[in-house]
Amino acid sequence: MGSRSRERRAGSVQSTNDSSALSKRSLAAHGYVRDAFAALLAPGPVRRTPLIHRGYYVRARAVRHCVRAFLHRTGALPAPTRAQILSLGAGSDSLYFRLKAAGLLARAAVWDVDFPDVSRRKAERIREIPELCSLTGPFHIGDSASPLCFESSDYRILGADLRELPRLGEALDCAGLDATSPTLLLAEAVLTYLEPAGAAALIAWAAQRFPDALFVIYEQMKPRDAFGQIMLQHFRRLHSPLHGLEVFPDVEAQVQRFLQAGWTACSALDLNEFYRRFLPAEERRRVETLEPFDEFEEWHLKCAHYFILAASRGDILSETLVFPPPEAPFRIDPASPSGFFSARVVSSDNQHSSLKRYGHTSVLLNPGIIFSAGGFGEQEGRHCRVSTFHLLSRSCDSEWKGSQISVLGTGGQWDGRLYHTMTKLSDTQILVLGGRLSPVRPASRALQLNLNGSEDNCPESQNVTVTKAALEEGPMSRWRHSTTEVYYQNQRYLFVYGGRSVVEPVLSDCHFLHVETMSWVRIPVEGAAPEGRHSHSACSWQGGALIAGGLGASEEPLSSVLFLRPMPSGFLWESIAIQPPITPRYSHTAHVFNGKLLLVGGVWIHSSSVPGVTVINLTTGLSSECQLDTKSVPWPLMLHNHSSVLLPEEQRVLLTGGGGNCFSFGTYFNPHIVAVELSSLSTGQ
Repeated sequence: MGSRSRERRAGSVQSTNDSSALSKRSLAAHGYVRDAFAALLAPGPVRRTPLIHRGYYVRARAVRHCVRAFLHRTGALPAPTRAQILSLGAGSDSLYFRLKAAGLLARAAVWDVDFPDVSRRKAERIREIPELCSLTGPFHIGDSASPLCFESSDYRILGADLRELPRLGEALDCAGLDATSPTLLLAEAVLTYLEPAGAAALIAWAAQRFPDALFVIYEQMKPRDAFGQIMLQHFRRLHSPLHGLEVFPDVEAQVQRFLQAGWTACSALDLNEFYRRFLPAEERRRVETLEPFDEFEEWHLKCAHYFILAASRGDILSETLVFPPPEAPFRIDPASPSGFFSARVVSSDNQHSSLKRYGHTSVLLNPGIIFSAGGFGEQEGRHCRVSTFHLLSRSCDSEWKGSQISVLGTGGQWDGRLYHTMTKLSDTQILVLGGRLSPVRPASRALQLNLNGSEDNCPESQNVTVTKAALEEGPMSRWRHSTTEVYYQNQRYLFVYGGRSVVEPVLSDCHFLHVETMSWVRIPVEGAAPEGRHSHSACSWQGGALIAGGLGASEEPLSSVLFLRPMPSGFLWESIAIQPPITPRYSHTAHVFNGKLLLVGGVWIHSSSVPGVTVINLTTGLSSECQLDTKSVPWPLMLHNHSSVLLPEEQRVLLTGGGGNCFSFGTYFNPHIVAVELSSLSTGQ
């Protein structure tokens, strides 16, 4: 690589430090962590989104956990042992000041290393801020020719290139780093920006140089699934490609990477596991209520694509259990796939069809018409709450074609809600219940949509009128709920269950809407009430409702499958025993086909695999996992926040929309209507 190219890459990597520093400043400003120094080191007003806050919070807590474990272990050593923290690619991080203010550096010191420009800027910033100088004590600013940019009794800042290990070693020697003392090497999102050979050399160099050491890294992983592809594309656009992910794609490969480089012990886990295992429930509840939040899928997917790793060597630190094993296994991997469902594109989206969206709902009006409304997506060249309707219609040649359809007249307008439900009342009438405009603005008004036009399914002749539903006030200030058609005493009802609201993180109440009179009625429900949930699936079956999965009160995915069974006196909650138990999930869709419950896609946190289709035999309770064969589908395909429609006569499911806001990596919308073929699920299977 030429010097000019190396400089360009270095500049791009430095820009990621600037963005990270501002995110950490915003994190502290909004109460996620206590850090009075982030704002001093990274000046400038900034307000990150709640999703970014959560992502940086779990990163900060994971690193803090490792640092505290190191200091706890070395603090128990006899005097005059002095612990050392070597922060590689430290950027504008405030670790030293937080530790010093907390009184944790009485027998420890910190060395920060980053590119010379970054380190000098940090040193100058410290010199200008009296609050920072008061913590460092007397200090010396190095001259421009020296790699030592800042020096006090327990803090040094060095300007060095991690790709030039001989020079780095010399600079550390001159800065007083004792290779024989217990040392914590810390690299937050650093090694991944090095070429694989450079990263391998750094890991091996550290193992050879420090006989008693703990090496902690925080990095990305899982590049091959849909979210991982969006993540890779993001960093390529920033000219900061993530190196080595194809060679070390998961925690198992990362652990072997360190063990083979001379580290004697190593453990790693993704951020979902760290968050649930190593943060107290009370602290999680505090964080989860700091800001209005409704991006659970993106939060869990982000955490699934980052890991924290601790590798150790030496008599002192090899005994440090940074991540003690769990009492019960955290991983709940699904059974090995028993087969595949083929998938193919049946309709490509374009600027006119407007189905690049998620959080919407699709409903089958007749075998040749699928109507979709709501959600967040692309409209007129921007990302917003979508106000247009989408019609997927089948032409005479059996091809599906998508198009926008307009609102007729000057009456009601679609309010742009998402996470609502839609129920077919007739071939031309749809009832819309619940949804939200924002996490603090529920769409409480029930709507009725009337599809007008010719009977030939011609999109050009179709339009929609939006009216307020002739429905008495009911429990509709909710979203991420379900609405299912059930029958009681030969009368048709809509069963509204679960969801969340501005006040309640999950809801567990049941409501019945009598369709003929459009009135809410009380129907007795017996049996043990299931725990509250949202983002679950619901299907009509045998006059009742099948409820599967969902996200519970503690933001924990659920695995239960429940049946609201119709009885002469009302309904009865029953739990369906599934073997093997399904992996907990949410944000999936579900259908009953040939006596089997199909759970399509979704998000889970207890497995490193990607959800496909879970097949549950409703007679035997036996479950199996099937993957989607997507060779014929342009990648990536995100199977969450989507909608799906069962076409039983054709033995297929059509997937519409889906995607999400992929952390800070950009927003992705599935651009195609995808058909999943179910012909392999014959009645006898």
